[in-house]
Amino acid sequence: MTKQFNPSWTLLALAISAFAIGSTEFISVGLMPLLVSSFHINLAQAGLTVSIYAIGIMIGAPVMTLLTGRLNRHRLMMLIMVLFIIGNLLAASAPTFGVLLAGRVVAALAHGIFMTVASVIAADVVAPAKRASAIAIMFTGLTVATVTGVPLGTMIGQLGGWRWSFIFISVIGVIGLLADYWLIPRNLPLPSKAKVRGIIRVLTNPQLLFALLVTALGYGGTFVVYTYLSPLLEQQMHWSASAVVLILVVYGLMVALGNTLGGRWANARPLIALFKMFSGLLITLLILSVTGYSHWLGLLTVLLMGIFAFMNVPGLQLYIVQLAEQNTPHDITMASALNISAFNVGIALGSGIGGQVTTNLGLGWTPIFGAIMVAVSLVLLLGLIWLARPAKSTDRHCVQN
Repeated sequence: MTKQFNPSWTLLALAISAFAIGSTEFISVGLMPLLVSSFHINLAQAGLTVSIYAIGIMIGAPVMTLLTGRLNRHRLMMLIMVLFIIGNLLAASAPTFGVLLAGRVVAALAHGIFMTVASVIAADVVAPAKRASAIAIMFTGLTVATVTGVPLGTMIGQLGGWRWSFIFISVIGVIGLLADYWLIPRNLPLPSKAKVRGIIRVLTNPQLLFALLVTALGYGGTFVVYTYLSPLLEQQMHWSASAVVLILVVYGLMVALGNTLGGRWANARPLIALFKMFSGLLITLLILSVTGYSHWLGLLTVLLMGIFAFMNVPGLQLYIVQLAEQNTPHDITMASALNISAFNVGIALGSGIGGQVTTNLGLGWTPIFGAIMVAVSLVLLLGLIWLARPAKSTDRHCVQN
């Protein structure tokens, strides 16, 4: 680590890039009516702009890690942001819907490898006791994108056309590229070369496998409800459409608060902290299943869910890195990449389950099925505590330090 670089400025650069990348992930949700009209497609086809992107991240994170594992971290971040900008400019200039999807795939490949590398860089530039907080700061860019980037991009698309939304994101990407160039150290430690065998080593290690499942199920449980939060607020809690816009902004602020607190709490004892966070999320989802029809109690429960929703992200990312350091030290970057894939598996799984529940049982049942996913993740966390015992027999709390 180069002493001349201030860790705070490095984390700011990563957060700016994360803001750009977070803005593009869900931007097409707000642009779907415009895409349907522009390309003369149906809504289901327009939805591919979201699902294709998620699949690109799931596949791209480990594959890109294999291809770029031995590149200098500073140089790799430059390439990632250039790839991201190219993908969004391709989407902005797409003459056909197929080209637009291709642009989304290119941007998704950059997204997956960015989250993998940025998490490791954030952890490398600070003291060990502050690693989870550093990861949380980097993820704050994604949170801010949820609160402001996506609505702003959608508004730009409505005013000037959907192509300008992707141009807007490309401009933010250029700012992130410049910030990364100046503020990321140039001689960060280079991880061991990622290999295909590394994927096998990670997935066949019980602790790492359990941790990846916790990420997918625990993080994904929120998306059973979150994906359908707007209709839940309007149809069941009877909030107006204009009020829902404001509620979603406040919800985003709650997410930012939870993300910050989660990073601090997970610094020293991530395993125990995660168990408490997921327990809080489980209880909140169960309460929401009861208050979901109440105008004010339902709203308060939704905002409480916002605090717990992404609180677990820094701890999950830190814990997977810690486990890899102990169990598969040559596959740390690959373990991080697979965890990024697990986050997106959770999004796809939670959204899919929520869609089936909404169609067959009704919106009111989504918190119950979200709670079931989180409950399974808690059982897996208990398994991780048990597996950690032999290695940490002298630690009364059985945590990874």
